[in-house]
Amino acid sequence: MTSCRKTTHPLCAVPATLLALSISGSAFAQMIIEEIVVTATKREASIQDIPFSINAQTAADIERSGATDLEGLSRNVAGLTVQNLGPGQSQVAIRGVSAGQIVRDQPGVKEQVGVYLDESVISLSLFTPDLDLYDLNRVETLRGPQGTLFGSGSVGGTIRYITNKPNLNEFEGNVELNLNSVTDGDIGGHVKGMINLPFADGRAGLRLVGYTTEYGGFIDALREGGGVSKDVNGGNRTGARAALTFAPNDMLTITPRVVYQEVEADGFNRQEAYNLYANPFTTTRPAVQLGERQQFLRLNEEFTDEALIADVTADASFSSFDLTFVASKTDREILVSRDASALTGSVSVDLGYTDADVLLPSNLRDTTDVDQTTFEIRASSNTEGRLQWLFGLFYSDTDRTYAQRLPTPGYAAATDAALGAGTSASVANGFTNLDSPFNSDLPYNVEQTAVFGEVSYDINEEVQLTVGGRFYDYTDKRTITSGGLFANGDFNESDTTSSDGFTPRVMLSWDLNDDMTFNAQASQGFRLGGVNDPLNVTLCSADDIATFGGFQKFADETLWNYEAGLKTQYDNGVTFNAAVFYTDIDDLQVNLDANNCSSRVAVNVKDSHTAGVEFELSAQPSESFEVSIAGSILESEFDSTFLDVNGSPLAGLIDGNRLASVPEFQFAATGSYYFPVEMFGGSNGFATMTVHHVGDRFTQPGDQVTGAGQFASGLAFGGATGNELNVLDLQLDPYTIINLSAGVEMGDWSATAYIHNLGDENANLSFDRERGGRARLAFRTNTPRTIGITLRRNFSN
Repeated sequence: MTSCRKTTHPLCAVPATLLALSISGSAFAQMIIEEIVVTATKREASIQDIPFSINAQTAADIERSGATDLEGLSRNVAGLTVQNLGPGQSQVAIRGVSAGQIVRDQPGVKEQVGVYLDESVISLSLFTPDLDLYDLNRVETLRGPQGTLFGSGSVGGTIRYITNKPNLNEFEGNVELNLNSVTDGDIGGHVKGMINLPFADGRAGLRLVGYTTEYGGFIDALREGGGVSKDVNGGNRTGARAALTFAPNDMLTITPRVVYQEVEADGFNRQEAYNLYANPFTTTRPAVQLGERQQFLRLNEEFTDEALIADVTADASFSSFDLTFVASKTDREILVSRDASALTGSVSVDLGYTDADVLLPSNLRDTTDVDQTTFEIRASSNTEGRLQWLFGLFYSDTDRTYAQRLPTPGYAAATDAALGAGTSASVANGFTNLDSPFNSDLPYNVEQTAVFGEVSYDINEEVQLTVGGRFYDYTDKRTITSGGLFANGDFNESDTTSSDGFTPRVMLSWDLNDDMTFNAQASQGFRLGGVNDPLNVTLCSADDIATFGGFQKFADETLWNYEAGLKTQYDNGVTFNAAVFYTDIDDLQVNLDANNCSSRVAVNVKDSHTAGVEFELSAQPSESFEVSIAGSILESEFDSTFLDVNGSPLAGLIDGNRLASVPEFQFAATGSYYFPVEMFGGSNGFATMTVHHVGDRFTQPGDQVTGAGQFASGLAFGGATGNELNVLDLQLDPYTIINLSAGVEMGDWSATAYIHNLGDENANLSFDRERGGRARLAFRTNTPRTIGITLRRNFSN
């Protein structure tokens, strides 16, 4: 392998995509092998010189694969999985380190994968921002714990969106137009644009990016009375970025930036198998068999996520070291508004309300407001010596205010009629809307201080040793107030979680020859513990209270990651990277559904592990053809059994059972063919096919227990007895998605026609159960076959 750490090989001077095709006129010029330069170690380096497993999806890779968001991108990256939990709600896992399904009302649970926009942390458990991939330089996936440089949220790994920076020397611009049609769905499309303006004689530059995307819906909602609303889950994503770089001299660069994005969805990608109001068992109501990509709604649903990120990065270069300062401010306002009529109605049946009151429309509104401030300052060596070092300080202060309301017009009167006059007022606990049977306010504050560093030393010309660590100190404070018939009636109950410690990392890199490097790593990861929210006791059964009522706090999660890998790059255009790994997890924080309570709890499973192999191959068999293959084979299992109060295994937490949400096998392959197109005056054509395969998974650990897919509501309503069984297979089937695209490049113009999801695969991405499955059963699904065309125009001096 050509090591850019120890040579001035010409390839090392070419930062761009790993594989590039240079085309001139009507004939193909020689292919150029280009290096990807990444900043995974908080300094620039060739991806082949990073001494641990990393993937970088460049702008060209993203365009070829057809990915439009992180979930689509994950299918191209070995070991990276994203569990779809609805619009704007996703759970990211790397190498199988997964806690299971996190849901909207678990704000105290921390993320396992850190997500960064350049230098600014943007990750948030469940609500990882669904950023637009337009005008990105690359997306880096750093596998294994990255606690040394990136902190608590990176116990499984780190994802970094790297944007294109302002170009201080050249004017450039781009416009992108798209129109698409979803099979049996709606029309979608987007308009995106970028302009880069240099000024001040190459000492400053402004880069402006804007985009708006309309997503075609594809879920149909059956309504009370027999009506149907078509394509209810359409949406929009609109945003802008503005970055201004000043370079007053050769030693100093300052880049302030503002990023704004708003995501709106008119509904959720939920295809239902059972709903309290729409099922085949009712006799006094119309019996309904819900079909593919159908759901039942009494109220419209929505999701909104408005994010504003302001940051500034300053880089100063001195004779023997570089100094970097980063400050960021993030404000987010998130609303998840769901039709909770079936949930509220199921409780009403249990409490003996009239059928008319069981049918009252009920709207669960979850709001999350985030105010986060971070500062980081770090220094790193910039000399050519055998010893290289990096040290830094980090501070963050995050206020996360989570609130729930369940407005159900007419419910106070129904409650007072069924349970006694004045009942709704007596349980309000200070909340004023008596028609809302559940209300809660949960403000959180998380403060983190850390000191981190790494030192690398070239033992000889072939071997480099790196050691590093991070000293951290966390404080997490939570207060809860709740009221209403379904609530626990807490009033300003406060809890504090604190933790401090040290996470080390040791890495070895050995250049076996000019084409091959061996890497080995041992590193520790950490995730902060916390406090579970009280159970909704009114909704719970006696067994639920006995089983789940004792889990107030959950401890820190830690793991050790051990890996060894090879990185190879040959002058003929073949690159092959592979790694084997083993992670030993202590006190894995596993998320469980507390059955009838409509509550979730996190518990610690003492011992777990993941082990596997991941590989990525890129090759150029000819000057006109390139191919890339990525895959992972994974074992992720519990190594201990968690027993409930009766001494029985709890919810699938059994030695030898699989961890939730991750497949045992994942594979992606992309092939691109380039050819001259004489009819367009010497233009160049291309055709690409991408195949993604994702193996079977479980949404929660308990889904793999015998009988887990058998649901009886126990609700006598609409002529149904409640004893009828819904039988579902909770093992999410493997699925394969094929994307095709073809187009032509004509100078600064290009046109691409594509088909995404060629086989119209209807994949079950995750399982959704309302109130333990008594009120509703559903699977979240993917977008059907989509046919579209994209036009691009580049501008430059």
